[in-house]
Amino acid sequence: MSLAPRAVLVHRTTEYEELLARHGTHGQAAFFLASRGRAVEEVADRHHRTRRALAEVASAVPLTWRQTTVERGDLDRFLFGPEDVVVVVGQDGLVANAAKYLTGQPVVGIDTDPGRNPGVLVRHRPEDAAALLPAVRARGTGAEELTMVEAVADDTQRLVALNEIYLGAAGHQTARYRLGLDGDGGVVEAQASSGVLVGTGTGATGWLRSVWQERGSRLALPAPAEDRLVWFVREAWPSPATGTSLVAGELRASAALSVTVESDRLVAFGDGIESDALELTRGQTVRVGVCGRRLWLVG
Repeated sequence: MSLAPRAVLVHRTTEYEELLARHGTHGQAAFFLASRGRAVEEVADRHHRTRRALAEVASAVPLTWRQTTVERGDLDRFLFGPEDVVVVVGQDGLVANAAKYLTGQPVVGIDTDPGRNPGVLVRHRPEDAAALLPAVRARGTGAEELTMVEAVADDTQRLVALNEIYLGAAGHQTARYRLGLDGDGGVVEAQASSGVLVGTGTGATGWLRSVWQERGSRLALPAPAEDRLVWFVREAWPSPATGTSLVAGELRASAALSVTVESDRLVAFGDGIESDALELTRGQTVRVGVCGRRLWLVG
């Protein structure tokens, strides 16, 4: 017997809740913020808007469905099922946080603070949930399959991200490695840099775009659903032993960027979450390319 659909409401702890956890009371939180030129009322208002949005979405879940909630910090311990409909209630970045743990479940992004969030991934309002959720199971029109990026190490460690994967030294020290491209005749270049950034079309709306813009790159940034990635080496350093000829490029669906570690320790993490990283040691190789999985985002 098939299970009834389950709505999984993904949210994150608000700044106000974090302040209360740290300072104990509303008054102490207000004093702390005031000492830094901020007002607690603005932070509390955002908290209440978020909580109202979460309650409105929860009440819109069809009565025949099951439902549960998961906080961002618990995503790596939460078991998603094939029958789940994932409803992200919060910021754009929260969709990216959840994406790496999904295997084809549809995602609905609910914007809790319109005007403050760009709304690239959280495209809907809380009041839209009642009409959206019943229609999602039919996988109707208006859905978009967003390309993801993955890094696979030679010891089978694997990392998936929606926006970008960063490979470099923990603590932002100089990273040393050898970099090569598939189909480039085995050519590799020893480099010393601030790390390598490989991103998707979704990532091209964030960190990747800032690097692209600052560098004045002529590379065409990919669209979110395009099977193409772009990559940049950050601040490559020329020396007698390290080069700067391979500092940017694109990766089509079957291509990969190969990085062999020449530091004692490098890390690779996705979407800015350094706490969930691949640990790489000297001599290891990691390949970064288009992921076979996609994020199915309801438009």
